[in-house]
Amino acid sequence: MSEQIFKILVINPGSTSTKIEYFENEKSVVKANVFHDSSILLTFPTINDQLDYRMEVIKKWLEDNNIDLTGVDAIVGRGGACCPLEGGTYTIDDKLIEDTRAAKGGVYHSSMLGVQLAKKFNELYGGKMFTVDPIVVDELENVARITGVKGIYRTSATHALNQKATAREHAKKLGRKYEDLNLIVCHIDGGITITAHKKGKMVDTNDGSGGDGPMTPTRMGTMAVTDVVRLLFDTPKEEMRKLCSAAGGLSSWFGTSNADTVHQMVDEGDEKATLIWSAISYQISKSIGAMAAVLQGKVDGIVLTGGLMRFQDIIDTIKANCEWIAPVSVYPGELEHEAMRDGALRVLRGEEKAKTYTGEPVFKGFSF
Repeated sequence: MSEQIFKILVINPGSTSTKIEYFENEKSVVKANVFHDSSILLTFPTINDQLDYRMEVIKKWLEDNNIDLTGVDAIVGRGGACCPLEGGTYTIDDKLIEDTRAAKGGVYHSSMLGVQLAKKFNELYGGKMFTVDPIVVDELENVARITGVKGIYRTSATHALNQKATAREHAKKLGRKYEDLNLIVCHIDGGITITAHKKGKMVDTNDGSGGDGPMTPTRMGTMAVTDVVRLLFDTPKEEMRKLCSAAGGLSSWFGTSNADTVHQMVDEGDEKATLIWSAISYQISKSIGAMAAVLQGKVDGIVLTGGLMRFQDIIDTIKANCEWIAPVSVYPGELEHEAMRDGALRVLRGEEKAKTYTGEPVFKGFSF
């Protein structure tokens, strides 16, 4: 008896690109990574306003590659800022889309377009709709939630999808289980998140989409609160959001978020570009040190992943700064699409049941 072939479209909006891949079971048939310069994205007032633009990009890609989605079994959209939830594969429904558009999880990030794009293609072609390990997967230890202002808590907004997939792949290569390891996993691309994985749980991380942590090609990174108040207090709300998600970092310094463009300037000896570029690796290294403290120095490995791992100088700097903590391993690119595909396949094959989004956050505050 021949194996049933499931057709799956994966849609992964990032801060600087829309990644698309079409699978038949585990086989990748065709994929693309369409770059969007920040100068174009900044013409849209909000991230939600980018929906039709990105939809047209995907439709053109499908046409150019002669892909007919008639009869598609599943459309998997990267999950965005719905209410914080436990990890797993979820059915996309109207409540999930509504809460994602409204950024109920308190995160303003391009991944909020993933479930919306899945819905648009579902309306055209049918098929089941799923999202897997959204960016608001919340496994924080309670002490990591506390801030210096009563009632305001740190949130878990990280590249959960790729981080968990890469951590599991690393554990497999070590011949061990993800749940038995302490790892510092760094997703380094248009967004950068550095996370302490303690025995299979993401117990602490920077809120990368909120501008926390290292600066990135598109995000401002951590700044002193007094500087934000003094220099940016009168900045309109939408402009502040853009500094956290699209207009900060390299985009602020150079007018482009294209890392290749800036790195070419570094190669040509540009003093400004060299300093700013070096600052990214420097800040990542500081964050790794912080997560090593979270794990009390008991670190089995530092795992680097993401699109910027194509630049050897970033890898070399992090190794020089941090390899005394634990061995540094590199997984260029992402495993996000494989994780999204596999989540859908497990449900389609009846190996697990898709979860239903409740609209209730994992963490609801303290009683005091």
